[in-house]
Amino acid sequence: MSDYSTARLKMVDGQVRPSDVTDIRILDAMLAVAREDFVPANLRPIAYLDLDIDVGSGTKRCLIKPVVLARMLQAAEIGPADKVLIVGCATGYSAAVASHLAATVVATEPDAKLAAAAQASLAKAGAANVTVTVAEPAAGDAAHGPFDVIVLDGATEIEPDTLYGQLKMGGRLAGVFAKNRPPKACLVTRSQADFGNRVLFDASAEVLPGLKQVPAFSF
Repeated sequence: MSDYSTARLKMVDGQVRPSDVTDIRILDAMLAVAREDFVPANLRPIAYLDLDIDVGSGTKRCLIKPVVLARMLQAAEIGPADKVLIVGCATGYSAAVASHLAATVVATEPDAKLAAAAQASLAKAGAANVTVTVAEPAAGDAAHGPFDVIVLDGATEIEPDTLYGQLKMGGRLAGVFAKNRPPKACLVTRSQADFGNRVLFDASAEVLPGLKQVPAFSF
């Protein structure tokens, strides 16, 4: 077993399982996806630590902590026939994990260089059911929607209303909401009548571009 394979197993057994992630499909997906292939070469030694890993070039763009991702995916209850949107996918790790759970995955990323890196890494991972598009996180991807599940690969400080509108009836959006402190991972579910919002757990993540709260102007 390679050092990275050992680190991957330790991540799942030492971080993810003890955090009440019991969905075997998610555990298997995280064991199958080589996280080190989704970070720059100099960051591979820390690929499996319980960290947000900055993979941006100039602007801070992160792979969110493995436990936060796993717990949000579990709460979203992705089915094998589902269409999933990953918002702000950075280098594509979360999309690669989701590709093992869903029928189709669409991943958006505003940074064209990161989107190209995501496409290359996803191809290496054999994630043929993932499409990567260059788009702002707040815009989603209406052309490929509506979606059964939307996952924010980061945090939002505002209500992502456009994303809500791209959910199917009964669809779920999981993400870290940082409108208040402490930030919390939440699950938003669309029904005929409204959008329900359930707090999942305290979590932190880098706020995605375009989903930051604009400071109120005061005299």
